[in-house]
Amino acid sequence: MTNSGIAIVTLPADTQIVITREFDAPKHLVYRAYTEPDLITRWWSGERGEVTSVDVDLRVGGAWRYVMKTNEGFEVAFHGEFREIVPNERLVTTEVYEMPDDDPMAGTPEAEEGALNIITFSEVDGRTTLTTVVDCHTKEVRDAIIDSGMEGGMQEAMDRLEQVAASLA
Repeated sequence: MTNSGIAIVTLPADTQIVITREFDAPKHLVYRAYTEPDLITRWWSGERGEVTSVDVDLRVGGAWRYVMKTNEGFEVAFHGEFREIVPNERLVTTEVYEMPDDDPMAGTPEAEEGALNIITFSEVDGRTTLTTVVDCHTKEVRDAIIDSGMEGGMQEAMDRLEQVAASLA
């Protein structure tokens, strides 16, 4: 299967990242792939490793946590809380990167609070546009996310997300 394209990453404000990607699948399937643990396992790591754990309590106030073992052999984990859920339309979540203890930002308030993600699913003619607005507490946190190399892994994950969503049809 070919992919619809690439995710477009923009920085509209000092504390924001906006990611937009179109998928050749209806939004209810993209939403399913985005929220169901067995499906998240199939796409979230992109080509960077293997997902080893996915926990999703899909309700307002519920928690989520994803862990992967990278191709280099170390673990990467993120967790957060669902703040708003409109099935097939919108998710608002927090996202915290579980930093290694030797990371200079580990333990800082910015690192502990993470970012706020506003994810919308819109559909036109059976194609879904997924838009994620990442609101960070500071420009430094936003820049650290961008400088982490997140875009390459995110592009791979979005390609896989499209493949998983399309496979559900």
